[in-house]
Amino acid sequence: MTTTRQSLAALLRDLPAAHRALLTTLVVSALVTLGYGVLFGALTAFVRAGFFELHPETGYRFMTLHGVTIFFYWLYFGQATMLLALAAAEGGAIRGIKLAPAAWLGTLLMLLGFTANQIGAWTGPPLLYDASPEVAGEERVAAGMSYVGYLLLAAGLFLVAASAIATALAAKAAANPRVWSTIGFGVVTWAGLLMVSSVAAVNAFLPSALWAYGLADMPTDPSTGWHLLFHNLHYLPLMGTVLIWYALIREMTGVKSIFGSRFSKIVFASYLIFVPPTSLYHMFLEPGLAPLVRVLGSLLSLFISVPTVAVFLVIVVSLEASMRARGSRGLFAWMRALPWRTPEMAAIGAAVVNLGLGGSLAFVLIQERLATLLSDTFFVPAYFHFLTVGTVSLTLLAGLMRITPALTGALRAPRLLALMPVVVTVGLVLFGFAGIFAGISGMPRRVLDASYDGAAPANWLMLSQIVGVGAILMAAGLLIHVAILLAGIALPVRRTVPSRSPAVLATPDGAAFRQAAWTGPLSVVLLVAAMYAITIVAFSLMQALPVVASAGGH
Repeated sequence: MTTTRQSLAALLRDLPAAHRALLTTLVVSALVTLGYGVLFGALTAFVRAGFFELHPETGYRFMTLHGVTIFFYWLYFGQATMLLALAAAEGGAIRGIKLAPAAWLGTLLMLLGFTANQIGAWTGPPLLYDASPEVAGEERVAAGMSYVGYLLLAAGLFLVAASAIATALAAKAAANPRVWSTIGFGVVTWAGLLMVSSVAAVNAFLPSALWAYGLADMPTDPSTGWHLLFHNLHYLPLMGTVLIWYALIREMTGVKSIFGSRFSKIVFASYLIFVPPTSLYHMFLEPGLAPLVRVLGSLLSLFISVPTVAVFLVIVVSLEASMRARGSRGLFAWMRALPWRTPEMAAIGAAVVNLGLGGSLAFVLIQERLATLLSDTFFVPAYFHFLTVGTVSLTLLAGLMRITPALTGALRAPRLLALMPVVVTVGLVLFGFAGIFAGISGMPRRVLDASYDGAAPANWLMLSQIVGVGAILMAAGLLIHVAILLAGIALPVRRTVPSRSPAVLATPDGAAFRQAAWTGPLSVVLLVAAMYAITIVAFSLMQALPVVASAGGH
């Protein structure tokens, strides 16, 4: 079934000026934290590749700044922006953003949290992003700034999520009939899970903050709280990712799910069922974990990808069936009609490719036997960047590119932006697969000198240099996104924003449902085959692993 509707940009453009200013503040905050974090990530990769040298403490400080800024602030600012934008579009210009003062306060708290984390990272010990109190040592006050930063971030995110829920509820109350729209339901589910992440962050960092300022003893088991938080940080952005896909694909093509709104709501709700119980596998390296729990963690982890794959199938099957109803033939010919020249579609297409690569590689680390061998090697950042950068970050950028016209009237350099996802993906392939081979051969993560002064295997430095080249391409593609979008906000180009989204794939009601659509199911079959193939390769190469990971976790 297909429809035309008022465009997302037009809906946001008609919001009250104060509400547009709130969204603009969130957009700018997201882009600045992305650019800032990418810069330190690139510098860290260059040092590891031997392109230049830094004092070890400075190098680890850069590594800390990269992890903290990207993994917490960019991902949370990006999610908060798109969450509130989608909620506001559901509410409409007349109703606007509900609890807007709370959203403004939340944004301010998140910015204050970012400032506190920067002070802690620059003046205290380089704690990396998990900020273990055991690493802080005697520099408790400076480390405490990092913990306070995380707590402020959690409080701010909670308030922004509450505003999004209130806005979506107001839209539902005003609807006729009073039923959830698919996007409105997804917004509330996403916001609720972000609130859970906020509570998990308080649970993880409040005991450390109290210890840092002499108000309590050192936490006895900080790793458990961190594992629970990390699991939310790791997987909940994927729900936001698929909701943005769902919203933008409908926006750009006019195609809605042929399975109906109710089925889509069930799929979004399934994140509540499948994500929380699967956190056990993050604890595989804990020495006291019972063997039964390890096995249970491996089994539960198999369900992690179910909701994301289900949404992917809904979108791809609906697009393919709609195109076949218009006369498209051949297995992949229907894809040519999609608006690939638009930056948003190009970013989503690259995100899907990277999700397939990252998801296949992630399957290796959710198996207990392999996790204990690989979790402290470079295998982890290698696969993880496919998801964090290639999937989530490109999708968030697609969303930001879609809502920027509501703030500026036009998107600058769209042709250049449409090429950048390809550049980022090429960089990821170099970074990721060189890192995978390095990890399988035992090269540790979180080490700045991959050569170990000549004592390491010869291929470690070579693979690190390929990782560095990949980082150059990744960083360039992401920074060009940041520069163009910030320039468009600072120096807006006023052009007419289309009032309605074009239904470029419009088909008669019911026609698409009668079509066969094989691309989506075939993609899932290939994904499963790739998972098993990569696992077999990893197992076969483990005998050559010279370094056995023994602590930490991912």
